Amino acid sequence: MIDWENLKVLILDVDGTLYSQSRLRTKMLFALLKYYLVRPLQLKELLILYFFRAEREKRAGYCSNNLENEQYQWCAAKVSAPLKKIKAVVSKWMFEFPNPYLYDCRYPELYPFLQLVKKHQIKIAVYSDYKALDKLKELKIDADLVVASTDASINCLKPKPLALFYMMQKLEVRPEQCLYIGDREELDGACAASAKIRYLNINKRKAGSLYTGLTKSLENANKII
Repeated sequence: MIDWENLKVLILDVDGTLYSQSRLRTKMLFALLKYYLVRPLQLKELLILYFFRAEREKRAGYCSNNLENEQYQWCAAKVSAPLKKIKAVVSKWMFEFPNPYLYDCRYPELYPFLQLVKKHQIKIAVYSDYKALDKLKELKIDADLVVASTDASINCLKPKPLALFYMMQKLEVRPEQCLYIGDREELDGACAASAKIRYLNINKRKAGSLYTGLTKSLENANKII
């Protein structure tokens, strides 16, 4: 049961929460194969992508003064490539190329739920370990607040809850007035628990059912609109 009457902010993760990562990865696999099979001399770029993600995953909960730059330095130490090259490859394949595919990979059941959330004057906040503004634009999702772990005001990877405290301060709400939805219990769930925020974890095979259920629950709430 969710106390919709007192809920003020819905916090959403992005990857795997707003769209199907498995569908996107399938599309990306074919795109990468098509591109690099005819460019074998550039295959090292695949190592850049692998180590960029892998090194970040190894540092869950890491905090620093300049996370945005350090994440590329971790990768550079593994592939012996200049930072400029690493940033270009990561930007192309992780932050630009996938975006046009996102809408086709979305969970369509999410949208009626978000419309109802807005109708009930519940604010929508988005928290991702990666920059998310361009993704949200492609997904056609409007949020009241968007925060990334690499933002200068955060500089901490999940599951450290610094971003959640920052969001609550910005939106002037308490933990019990928030609901956080994510797809990784060990990161999103642990982050929410540290901030004492209620958390719902998505079963990726049943994401649509979760959003449909939330929509029905909110429709049946006694909240005055």
